Amino acid sequence: MSDVAFELPTVETLLNKLYTQLKTAIQEKGIENPRLVGIHSGGVWIAERLQKMLAADADNEKCPQLGTLNIAFYRDDFTERGLHPVVTPSTLPFSVDDANLILVDDVLMSGRTIRAALNELFDYGRPKSVTLAVLVDLQAQELPIKPDAAGMTTKLPANKRIKLRGPDTLKLDLIQTN
Repeated sequence: MSDVAFELPTVETLLNKLYTQLKTAIQEKGIENPRLVGIHSGGVWIAERLQKMLAADADNEKCPQLGTLNIAFYRDDFTERGLHPVVTPSTLPFSVDDANLILVDDVLMSGRTIRAALNELFDYGRPKSVTLAVLVDLQAQELPIKPDAAGMTTKLPANKRIKLRGPDTLKLDLIQTN
């Protein structure tokens, strides 16, 4: 892929697209009473926005519950990346057993973050289903993990990444890695 100028859409634009695709996925799968689980930290920010959008939906009778996962101890690259000095705990204020979960992350790249999140979720119990929603799918998966809903699907040169900044105002940045 050439290093052509690449302009990122606004987070609001991508959230609206993600929300539309997520609603379709929920309807197609016949999911009732979904529970959102955001992956720390960008996935939590996106899940919080999706929770508000789902709660405001006229078809939705109640606000879906929101849980958070911090997968720091579940990553397979722990020895390479190290542990962040402040690790917040995961919070799941509902039972995972037989629940329809919407797993939310900001950027899907290799799939390893999602694998780690699934490992942690299954330590809490056995969900009925897990639907994956991501703001950006970079199509660089190393594992057979694909989103059910994505705000944007794109490919980047090997030396570029997308980073979500927040939490109050969400903004996507295109960053150089080397």
